[in-house]
Amino acid sequence: MLATLAVVAVVAGARIVAGQFGGGGCSGQVRLSVAVAPEIATAVQQSAAEWVAGKAAVDGTCVAVDVRAADPADVAAVLSAGQKVSLAGAGAPRAGVTPPDVWVPDARTWLQRLRAAAPQLAFTDEGSVAMSPVVMAMPEPVAKRLGWPKQKLGYADLVAQITTSTNFRAGTVDPTRDAAALSGLLVLSGSATTLDQRRPGTSNGLLRALATDTSVLRDDLMAQLPQGSDAGSLAAGLGLAAMSESDVVRYNAATPPVGLAALYLDPAATPLDYPFAVMPELGRPQAEAAHQLYDVLSGSAGFRGRLAAAGVRPPDGSAPAGLKAPAGAPSRVGPSPGAGSGEAAAATTDGAAIDRALAGWSAVVAPARILAIVDASQSMRTPVPTARNATRMQVTLAAARSGLGLFSDDWQVGLWLFAAGVGTGNHRELVPIGPLTDKRADVARALGGIQPAGGDAGLYRTILDGYREVQEGWQAGRVNSVLLLTDGADAGQKAGDIKLDELLAELDAAKSVDRPVQVIVVGVGDAVDRSPLEQITRQTGGGVFIAEDPAQIGAVFLEALSLRTSTTR
Repeated sequence: MLATLAVVAVVAGARIVAGQFGGGGCSGQVRLSVAVAPEIATAVQQSAAEWVAGKAAVDGTCVAVDVRAADPADVAAVLSAGQKVSLAGAGAPRAGVTPPDVWVPDARTWLQRLRAAAPQLAFTDEGSVAMSPVVMAMPEPVAKRLGWPKQKLGYADLVAQITTSTNFRAGTVDPTRDAAALSGLLVLSGSATTLDQRRPGTSNGLLRALATDTSVLRDDLMAQLPQGSDAGSLAAGLGLAAMSESDVVRYNAATPPVGLAALYLDPAATPLDYPFAVMPELGRPQAEAAHQLYDVLSGSAGFRGRLAAAGVRPPDGSAPAGLKAPAGAPSRVGPSPGAGSGEAAAATTDGAAIDRALAGWSAVVAPARILAIVDASQSMRTPVPTARNATRMQVTLAAARSGLGLFSDDWQVGLWLFAAGVGTGNHRELVPIGPLTDKRADVARALGGIQPAGGDAGLYRTILDGYREVQEGWQAGRVNSVLLLTDGADAGQKAGDIKLDELLAELDAAKSVDRPVQVIVVGVGDAVDRSPLEQITRQTGGGVFIAEDPAQIGAVFLEALSLRTSTTR
């Protein structure tokens, strides 16, 4: 009997099914669902269909493959929800998106982020099946004005344009939802951090500028590019965005009014590397079918040709015949770590760097109403050897001042101090909660004047009072939070403080689904008792973040602020 090839396309769901039924030499059916980044979904489907038509089988059982184009953020949302964890930017699972047997996202950074959030999700990374460099894309007239292609531009040149030019717009897709945007954010932020030493505030300026022109979808970003070559259109349109090389190829192929130049800078941004990830808990026949499909995609000249037609390179980074690469594109770019390895691939980017970049981003773009409470008790005088013997208070306030620089003017911020004898209930309001448009200088001045006040004070009563203060003025459309900065020494053991059980009961009685307030605790030093604080944040939402080495509190502070995206109503 001749093999029968069934190909069914459903446009709305971008779903394509390739199956072999009753082919000679096999019977039955092993079904494999594959979710693929949209730009290479057709290439994967066509190669899978050829494989199935050629009598693909596992131990005599026929193979059927269901390939669907899926936004990586949508698949990440489904997988993280299944593990009962949240992934910044992924949001809630979309209707109709189901967990696949095999996932081919556009970048390995998705796998890294999922591993960090849910270590128990033990998928197998077979290796890369494709690659597309991440470039800095600019309208050609804008790039030429900066000296391209004759002058070799660097990240520092671009950061300077973004942060100092008054007639230059840079934009980005939300980097929590887009791997190319995340890659671009990492390299630009790295350059900005270096420039901070000569021009303080560069990093904050970069994040604010990019946040001003942020798109949720890649197509929306493309729509903001100049629609004419006249000076007005060029000034009004985006002048720079991190994109994949394949994005530039597809954009220019449509012969737009103004073409895009692709800047391949050194060091290269982490490329899109299209890992082939096999989900855990598959039966042996499905796992074997997945492995065979990976071998087909890795070794197929036909698949490479289809990639080239889609503007995407093979995993070795070469530019094969048929790839209409942008002007100045290298004939080969470095392959991604782990490409074609057959084992769990090496990390493409340091996971801590990803966390820091996304935390900094969230601190800028998520609107907030926050009451910061600074522990000014005696124990905050303790020196920190790794910070040149600066006190815990000094390193804590330095982190808070740096964080304040990230907050946009639409934030609402208040500041309390707590220590024994400083005010009613052992806390004192330094700055009432209000918009930073007119409070920024007050908050900065108050932070600069805080000194350890002497005796240690009751922590739990302060948390309860702060929670009630934020809830009383609760505002919709913002993340309403209490942010506590403390070394947590002897929490709950001070005279006049309430007991932990009493605090938990009061918080349980006060909390409201319609008016959520989360408590975020940033602990300083190795004396923080994590357990009771985690009981508190489980009750309210939020989290406990501890910098055991207080010199590292800056990174911990940003990580804590990134939580704010989880409780907006």
